[in-house]
Amino acid sequence: MVNEIQEFDTRQWVKVRSSLDGSQTFLTWTGSIYSFVPNEKKKRLFNIVGMSVSRCIENDDNTWEFTSRELTYYLDPNTNEILHKWENPWTEETLTVIHVANSPVEGYFKGNFPGQVNGDITTFVFDLFPTYPNSLAEDPKFREYSPQTTYQAAELFKLTVPTEDLHNSEKLSVSKMFICWDRIGPWLPWMKMGDRPGHLIYSATGQKVNNFTDLPQLLQDEINTRVPLYKNAPKAPLDDDMTSWIYFKKHFDAYLAGERFPIPEAED
Repeated sequence: MVNEIQEFDTRQWVKVRSSLDGSQTFLTWTGSIYSFVPNEKKKRLFNIVGMSVSRCIENDDNTWEFTSRELTYYLDPNTNEILHKWENPWTEETLTVIHVANSPVEGYFKGNFPGQVNGDITTFVFDLFPTYPNSLAEDPKFREYSPQTTYQAAELFKLTVPTEDLHNSEKLSVSKMFICWDRIGPWLPWMKMGDRPGHLIYSATGQKVNNFTDLPQLLQDEINTRVPLYKNAPKAPLDDDMTSWIYFKKHFDAYLAGERFPIPEAED
């Protein structure tokens, strides 16, 4: 039957996002980021390339802990080279680029997960709308960077897998997983846009890969030489999630000093 919504249990969902045996799995994505400003034509500001390394840990009550680390690099939209400095086209100021380096990103899986079954493939759809107080707004020194009192965004995910893998009890992880990710979010703090109206539109696609060596070479090089922490997922859940806003606050002095990001991080 086409477009039939079926419920899948937590173990089936864990096979999609990671693996049932607690081993780590890799996800990678590429895409573009556009400006969305009232009464202006869109600008393609950046291309992006990113990765996540994750694992799921089973609890005694059929729930699962999800723990991961993720990187996303902002690239020149014409050359796909990593941007370390960016000229803001609205303010003409040259700014230090802070790439996404979130460790950890965590979750908790329980219950059932609806999937849209189309014969051989099943797609899981997650439309998320995070809204919470912006911690940067409390400090006057961040007024030029992120003065909004509320962080508000939309994260739209679609994860597509082979239907048979979900029902095959011998498979610990799906053989293929393709992801579509769209995001509507505020200006990034390092862009120094203040209260200028507008948003960023993200459009990206990606897939699960078998090994670290299957990641794009740019990511392998960066992880091997600068941030080897991101070669492995945490072995157990860590503290609160890292976000780009928290990372900006933590490394604000390095940003002002024009250091290269991400800040190097050694393996555990």
